[in-house]
Formats: sequence, C-alpha cells, structure tokens
Amino acid sequence: MEGTIYSLIPAVLMLILVIATRKVILSLGIGIIVGAFMLTQFNILEGIQLIWTNLYSIFVSDGALNTGNLYLLSFLILLGITTAFLTASGGSQAFGRWAVQRIKSRKGAKLVPALLGIVIFIDDYFNALAVGQVARPVTDRHRISRANLAYYIDSTSAPITVISPISSWGAYIIGTIGSILAANEITQYQPLEAFVRMIPANFYVFAALLLVFLTIFLRLDVFSMKKHEQKAIKTGVLKDEEKGDIPGDLNDEFKDHKQGKISFLIWPIIALIAGTVGTMIVTGIQNTEGAVTALSIFENTDVNISLFTGGIIAVLLAAIMYINQSGEKSGMGHVLVEGVKAMLPAIYILIFAWMIGDVIGQLQTGEYLAGLVNDSNISTGFLPLLLFIVSGFMALATGTSWGTFGIMLPIAGEIAAVSDAAMILPALSAVLAGSVFGDHCSPISDTTILSSTGAGSDHIDHVVTQLPYAFIAATGAILGYVLLAVTGGIAIPLIVTLSTVVVIGILIHIKNRSDYIPE
Repeated sequence: MEGTIYSLIPAVLMLILVIATRKVILSLGIGIIVGAFMLTQFNILEGIQLIWTNLYSIFVSDGALNTGNLYLLSFLILLGITTAFLTASGGSQAFGRWAVQRIKSRKGAKLVPALLGIVIFIDDYFNALAVGQVARPVTDRHRISRANLAYYIDSTSAPITVISPISSWGAYIIGTIGSILAANEITQYQPLEAFVRMIPANFYVFAALLLVFLTIFLRLDVFSMKKHEQKAIKTGVLKDEEKGDIPGDLNDEFKDHKQGKISFLIWPIIALIAGTVGTMIVTGIQNTEGAVTALSIFENTDVNISLFTGGIIAVLLAAIMYINQSGEKSGMGHVLVEGVKAMLPAIYILIFAWMIGDVIGQLQTGEYLAGLVNDSNISTGFLPLLLFIVSGFMALATGTSWGTFGIMLPIAGEIAAVSDAAMILPALSAVLAGSVFGDHCSPISDTTILSSTGAGSDHIDHVVTQLPYAFIAATGAILGYVLLAVTGGIAIPLIVTLSTVVVIGILIHIKNRSDYIPE
C-alpha cells in the first residue's frame, strides 16, 4: 500500500474524525492504528510492535536520546512553568491593567499579536509561543477570543518566517535552493538571490498576512469564529472557551496577588527572548564551517536547544522574582505543578502528531502525491498552480511544511529546469506557498499546535476557525497562479491575489454589519 492512493487513508480518516468528533487525540490515535496495521498487512502483533517502535523513536533514535524532540518537549514544560509564575505573581494581570489604560479598543488589542507576529520573524516555534505570552493578557482584557488570538499568531508566524532570509526557515530553504540550482546546472542565480526573487511569487503568504489586518479593521468574523467572538464579548474570554484540554488558563488556580507588577511579566519574557536568540547565534556560529555570516548562523543554528536554553533562563528569573515577592502568594510547588499540567494537553497532541507523521511517512503518502506532479502533462505555465495545490494537500495530510519542502522543492526544480527554466523560481515559490497553506489547515501541524498552545486556545477550535481564512487566502493565491500562467509575469498576478482577498473581505464585512455586537 506504500506509495499508492491507499496511503492517503490514515490521513483522510484522521482529518474527518478530528472535525467530526473534536477529539484530537482520539482521532490521531485511530489514524496511527489504521496506518500501522496497513503497514503490517493487518497483522495485529506486528502493528502493535510498530506503534511502540514509533513512540519509542520519538525519545530514542539510533540507540541515542532524540535530543531535538526532548528539548522541544522540555521547552513546552518550561514555558508552562514560566506562564504559571507570571500568573501567580500577578504580572499578567498587572500588564493587562496597564494595557487597558493605553489600548482603548479591541481593534488596538488585536493589532498587538498581529504586529508582534511580523516583528518576531526569527523562528515559527519561537514566534508562536512568545507572541502568545505577550499578547494574551491584552486580548483577554478586551474580550478577544482565544481562537481569534491563535489565528493571528498562526497566520503571521509561518508566513513571515518563510519569506525572511534571516530565519530558521529561510536559511533551510536557501540551502535547499542552492543544491537544486547546482543539481540542475542553473548558474544565473545565487541561492540567496534566488530566494529573494521568489518572495513576490509567494502569493498565499501575502494574501494571508493581508487578511489578518482585514479581519482586524473590517471585523471579518466568519462561521465559528463569529460565535467565539460574540461569546467573548458577551461573557468574557475564559467563559467563552470550553474548559478541559486548554493550555494556559491558570488564573483560577492561584491566589489573586494584589502586589503584581508589570516587571514580573516583562523581565522573564525578555529573558526568554534574549536567551533563545543568543543561543541560536552561539549554536549557529559553532556549527558553521568556514566563513560566519548572518545567513550561515541561522542555517546552522539549533532551534530546539535554543528554545530550551531560553526557557531555562526565563524559569530561573521568574522563580527568583517570585521568591523575592512580598505578600501572600501560592506555594512554589503548586505553581510548578500547575505550570506542568497546563502544557500536558499540548505535549500529548504533539507526540501523537509526530507519531502519525512517521506512519504517513512510512506509507510514502508524500511520494505518492509528488508522483502525481511528475506524471502530469500540464502546461509549464500552470506548473506553479499544480505545485501549490499538491504541496498544500501534502502539508495538510502530513502536518509538516519542512517535510513538504524537502520532497517537493527538488521535484519542482527538476520539472521546471527540464521543461522551462524561466519557471523555476515561481515553481519553487508555489511549493513554499502551498506548504504554508496546508500547514494552516492541518490539525497535526506542529506550528498549528504551538499556535493554539501559545494562545491558550482549544486546539480544534483554532483549526476549525482558521480554515475559512486559509481558504480565502488560497482562493486569491489560486487566481494569482492562474493569471501567472496566462501572463508569465508576477506583479499583476500578485495585485490580483491581494485584490481578490480585499473584495472578499469587503463582501463579508457588508454581510456581517447587521450582526455586529458593539465593542
């Protein structure tokens, strides 16, 4: 069944169940079981052994600890503990009170995560979690639903990171592009130059970023997002969310500290940022062979150990400040326990997502979808459109943008080089655009999981509420790629892409005006 249409079954089944039941771990588990049994020809004992091996390999690989995964999981625990200290000290509440005095509207509060998401372009994981920590007290105070906050985080983190050359994504993509150009004997571009030239053809990214700001200024709340926002306005954020597997809702777990200060929030966040970025630079320099440049640093940096180091520094500083804080407060042990508990749902989901991603990889789902591109006889002008669609579905099914990059970028480069070398940059850019689109739609995407974690949102609420916006941006991108095939240019298709999103936004705004609740 490997590499055939049947390899799609676990991914499609999981997606259907996750939307129908809203039980993400159950749905992922069923997808893992079905995929494992397919790989073992439905031999129950061998299937169970494969599932165990799959789980074990998350923590131990080739006889050694899988430090990358362990660092990331540990960072999530450290982030939960940091958040608990920020809440128990009253720092989050103090920042919220300060923000209410200066940010007078829900619109202004929504701009906080949107702008921070663009400014923090170094790494998508770091972006998703750091922006959530800073913005959540502000958005909570202005009764902006956690699902809406998660959308702002997710729809700025990956889009801005994928077009930034000085980022973990950008460095990886530039390195991949270099090997593709060399393999196809294309010498008119250097890798960095090719990456920069590709940016305007990434239609989905610009459509998604534009849509974020349209939702803020035109109040484009659609489908279930409208319900979340209306409930948040009427009853408050924490009453809006379904209690249960939601990370980060710690306000009710600690005594209300009357002497909380903004510094109790700000300094640990600064320590987190400084520690993470500083370690990224150090590890990047250590892992670089030859001349050290800004690009080589981010190409060779170790993101997971950098996050872990930043998390350690933030926890230590937050703990020291909490210990030295005067007045009645919750016990240290209670803070630590609640911090860990807050992150357990996100950790469970991430582990199951990794497991099903490995099963789908063994079923060669990505290779099957890539083969569809190779076997197509489509006109070279429409190659970017086809690559956008296939890359989107691959990222949706596998839950990984990076995995999609790794499979689809070489294929796109080879096809374009053989058929029409002038299309190689738009083709590569379409792969990046489709990968981000699929990532936005996938409930097993690590970026999607961490965005809901950073926002403190129910994970499936985030996935379901973000889908309409992803499809609006994708509609504009598809029209752009169709026009690119017809005209061969980039500027007019990009303008059409953005104009399409604006027109759809205005139509939604007009339709929603009668339903608006005063803010």
